[in-house]
Amino acid sequence: MNHAVLFPGQGAQFEGMGRDWCEAFTPARETFAAASRVLGFSLEEVCWTGGEAVHRTDIAQPAIFVTSAAIMKVLEQRGLERGSTPLTAGLSLGEYTALWWAGALEFEDAVRLVRLRGAAMQRASELRPSGMTSLMGATLDQARALAEVGSKLGICSVANLNAPGQVIVSGELAALDAVDTAAKDHGVRRTRRLVVAGAFHSECMRPAADELAAALQRVDVRTPRFPVISNVDARPVTDGAQVKERLAAQVCAPVLWEDSMRWALARGVKEFLEPGPGKVLAGLLSKIDESASVRSAATPGDLAAAPAH
Repeated sequence: MNHAVLFPGQGAQFEGMGRDWCEAFTPARETFAAASRVLGFSLEEVCWTGGEAVHRTDIAQPAIFVTSAAIMKVLEQRGLERGSTPLTAGLSLGEYTALWWAGALEFEDAVRLVRLRGAAMQRASELRPSGMTSLMGATLDQARALAEVGSKLGICSVANLNAPGQVIVSGELAALDAVDTAAKDHGVRRTRRLVVAGAFHSECMRPAADELAAALQRVDVRTPRFPVISNVDARPVTDGAQVKERLAAQVCAPVLWEDSMRWALARGVKEFLEPGPGKVLAGLLSKIDESASVRSAATPGDLAAAPAH
């Protein structure tokens, strides 16, 4: 069976990501070099020797995109055919990589967009002190109830529905403090504040969403060659205009990752490929459906297990 491809989002970054691929394979080096020309600075230097800079939203987003794209270029050289992909999806930022792989976005345009997206989200985070909190073991109803508690003190909403028991809320800091305080009363055993710049996938990001929507209008976006599942509604986008609308909405809308995976599984897709960095999506999918198989391509050592066609 051909493999669906799942691309990671922000949070998967780490210092040194992509270096092992670039040292081993020309297509990876060429991909990083092309991205650096578009960005106007050395992405390799920032990723590999820049220390904590790789965790900044405006750096992490293009860095994760380029690392995943570089890995896919290596796999493509080794025989992986784009046309054999039954469908693709990406977690938040990863949706841009999915759209590039599906031919909806040119590489250079995608690099510019994710750089702009990351910078705009960084600025929005600095304008309004905010963050994200993981509700350990929570149901959607519990998360919604806690978000309502938080919203009495500021913006607060459900941001990510990643897998059963893996729900995240976003909001202003006072609102998240209220969520932490009320969690046990709502049956949530533990909360964990995430190390992120701000309240992604909430109305705190509205300035970033507006800036991205304007930028998208200047980009040529084509109809994907195969289904790309949108985070916004857990359904495939159908044409370039819809891609633009969904990408702009995605910045403030909750990420429906569990629903997206269930849509794919319901259509008989059981085998997936996750190009790095990291193996976050494999862990999420195991919680959604233990029968699903995810092959990792996080390091060159994974190539023996990664599908060639």
